[in-house]
Amino acid sequence: MSTTSADRGAGRPTLDAVAARAGVGRGTVSRVVNGASGVSPRAREAVERAIAELGYVPNRAARSLVTSRADAIALIIPETETRLASEPFFGSVIRGVAAELSDTDMQLLLILVSTERERRRLAGFLDGRRVDGALLVSVHADDPVVELLEQSGLPTVLGGRRFELEPLSYVNPDNLGGAWSAVRHLLGRGRQRVATITGPLDMETSCVRLEGYRRALAEADVAALDTLIAHGDFSEDSGEQAMAQLLEREPDLDAVFCASDLMAAGAMRTLRRAGRRIPADVAVVGFDDSPVARHTEPPMTSVRQPTEEMGREMARLLLEEIASPGRSHRQVILSTELVVRESA
Repeated sequence: MSTTSADRGAGRPTLDAVAARAGVGRGTVSRVVNGASGVSPRAREAVERAIAELGYVPNRAARSLVTSRADAIALIIPETETRLASEPFFGSVIRGVAAELSDTDMQLLLILVSTERERRRLAGFLDGRRVDGALLVSVHADDPVVELLEQSGLPTVLGGRRFELEPLSYVNPDNLGGAWSAVRHLLGRGRQRVATITGPLDMETSCVRLEGYRRALAEADVAALDTLIAHGDFSEDSGEQAMAQLLEREPDLDAVFCASDLMAAGAMRTLRRAGRRIPADVAVVGFDDSPVARHTEPPMTSVRQPTEEMGREMARLLLEEIASPGRSHRQVILSTELVVRESA
C-alpha cells in the first residue's frame, strides 16, 4: 500500500498511527521500537513495514523513560581545545568512534575537560545519567576524570591505560614494541648515540615508549645515558625545546627517537637551525605516522599506530558493555608498524 499525505497527516506520525497501520496493539509497536522480546515474527514484520511506510521516528525522550537509556555516549578528552585541534591523533580517534556508531541509534557527545569547573560540570552530567557510557582518551595517571567515571558506575572504555594492571576496559597500541622497533632500526643503520624525547611521564603511554627505547639499547649493549633523554608533552614546541637541550648536552648525538610525530617535527626544526643535516648527521624517527610525518622535509620515518581502528574498537567494546552490563572488562592491544622514510 502506498503512503499518502493523508496517511502521514500534518504532523509527525504517532505510535498509534503505526499500530493502526500494522493492525496490532500499541504495546506491540512499543516493544518492537524498543527492541524488546515477546513479539511474533509476523507482527514484527508488520510493525517494521508500517514504520517505513509512515516514516515514523521514535520520540527519544519518551523512549528513554521506558528503557532507562539515553541513547548517547560521551567521548571525553581531558585536554584544551588548542591541543585537540593541533594533534591529529584526536581527530583520527574521533573518526573511528563515529564510524563505529554510524549504524547504531547512539548519539556521540564530545566533551573537553581541562579545568576544575569543567570537571564539576562533567560530574553533574554523569550523575544525571545523560549518557549510557563513556570513552576516555589521553589518559593521565592521576586524572580525576577517571575516578569520576569509576564512581558513576557507567560502562567505560579507555583509549590507553593508567598502569599495566588497569582494571577498566581499554584499547592501546603496542607502545613498547613500536618504540623498540624504532630504536632497533636506528641502531641497525649504524647510529651510535641515539637520543629520545619522551611524552609526559604521568602518562603510561610515554613511560612504555621510554621503556621500549631502553630495552632496544640494552639488547644492543648500548648504555641508555640520562643525558640522551629529554622530556616533552607531545606538542611540536616541546619537541623543539627538548631537541635544543639534547644538542647542548650531547652535541655528537646522531639519532633521536621522538614519542610523537609532532615532537619529531619540532626536533627537526631545531636540528635544521643548528646546521644538522637530516639524516646525514642526525636521523629522526617519530611515533603516530600521522599526516605530519608525510609532510616534513625530509619525510619522517614513524611508528604507525592504528588510531582510527583504536576509536572503532573502543566504541565496539563500549557498546558490548552497555548491552551486557555484567560482562568482564577487556583489554585490547593493537599492532604497530615502523614506516621507513627519508628522515631515517
